[in-house]
Amino acid sequence: MSWLTGFLGLVVVTAGLLRWRRPAWYWLTFGVALATARVLVRYGSVMDACGLTVPPPRWRLTFARMTNRPAPESRSPRILRLRPTRTGLVLRLGLRPGQDAFDVAAATDRLRHSFAMYGVTSRELRSGVVELRMTGYDVLKRVQMPAKVDTAPMRVPVALREDGAVHYRDYRTTPHALTLGATKSGKSVYQRNLVAELAAQDVALVGIDCKQGVELFPLARRFSALADNPDTAAELLDALVTHMEGVYHLIRAEQRITADVPDAEIAADIWDLPDRLRPIPVVLLVDEVAELALFASKDEEKRRDRIVTALVRLAQLGRAAGIYLEICGQRFGSELGKGITMLRAQLTGRTAHRVNDEPSANMAFGDISPDAVLAAIQIPTETPGLAVTGDSTGGWARIRTPHTSLRQAVNTCNRHADRTPDLPALAAFRPALTGPDPVEIPAPAAAPVTA
Repeated sequence: MSWLTGFLGLVVVTAGLLRWRRPAWYWLTFGVALATARVLVRYGSVMDACGLTVPPPRWRLTFARMTNRPAPESRSPRILRLRPTRTGLVLRLGLRPGQDAFDVAAATDRLRHSFAMYGVTSRELRSGVVELRMTGYDVLKRVQMPAKVDTAPMRVPVALREDGAVHYRDYRTTPHALTLGATKSGKSVYQRNLVAELAAQDVALVGIDCKQGVELFPLARRFSALADNPDTAAELLDALVTHMEGVYHLIRAEQRITADVPDAEIAADIWDLPDRLRPIPVVLLVDEVAELALFASKDEEKRRDRIVTALVRLAQLGRAAGIYLEICGQRFGSELGKGITMLRAQLTGRTAHRVNDEPSANMAFGDISPDAVLAAIQIPTETPGLAVTGDSTGGWARIRTPHTSLRQAVNTCNRHADRTPDLPALAAFRPALTGPDPVEIPAPAAAPVTA
């Protein structure tokens, strides 16, 4: 008997240590079984306490009255599936007549406490079916991407969501995106991770980095064009617009609008073209967009209007030509001048890391969800990489990007340097792979000697 007591004590101590130091291991060894049993045992009482039950149908009440039997109890949503995952549980529910998916979404916080889970999120799969994703621990505290991810052309994994699912950047469904973040918020790591994932795809990367190229130029072997100052950026954007017009001429010539061609074969964008004719898609990454919109003289104002006009044109027309925009910046507001709000209207995807002011969060999510604005301004400083993401549908979620060092991103880009396409329209902006000339930094003046 003493050995059994010692064994049980060892198991309890091991579980406690794992829960403290390795919550992911604890969940896979002990947590998933305990949580499954807890959900199944408490399900009926929890649904009743959370107001997610409906009265029995009238025919059952009538039958019970006629047969002198006890009145049937209220009915909870049916459990269609309970599936454990590496981060939590997925509970699929079939709603009863009279129930609404909004009722389940409004009760997620109470369900989290009742089932003793770390987080609960709800989404409607189809009419009458709701899926609850429950996480057993804080998956964003130490981000670990799954070994297998569902990648596809122009669809790359970039972060982990708070419900344990992988957050993908899908350019086919969300062509253009805006990413905001203050200094040391993790915005650069997010952009770096995005470039590293895109490096393995058949895509042309074009970058504008007005911080003299310190963020993007180390990754130059995988970029087809780069600009490190506003003047070069203006010329690069004009060349990209010219490239877009050339792609549209190709699509127009290959539309195949004839009486004997089925409607499904009529080309309206590059993805409808045959593989042998399809131009390479282009992803334009703009780092610190505010540097392109600031001006201090009349000449700089003309350059600024030229840049913003080109960006708006690319955002409005570039999707069908296979040109996708990633606009990044610390601050993005209407004070950057005319055309900025027009540009924002075309940026469907929104991601906000920690921001220093509420107007920036409003610029990202004000037209999407007030709750997302509140979540963005509450991101603590000690969790770099934590962000809020959303789109024009109104949905939003917390995500966190796995830490990718600059050296890891550079190694990835160098490994896939052979995939870098040559675009004739952007040949003048192809980055030189030789190192920059050494810059002599003047020594500080000596302090005067006082007697």
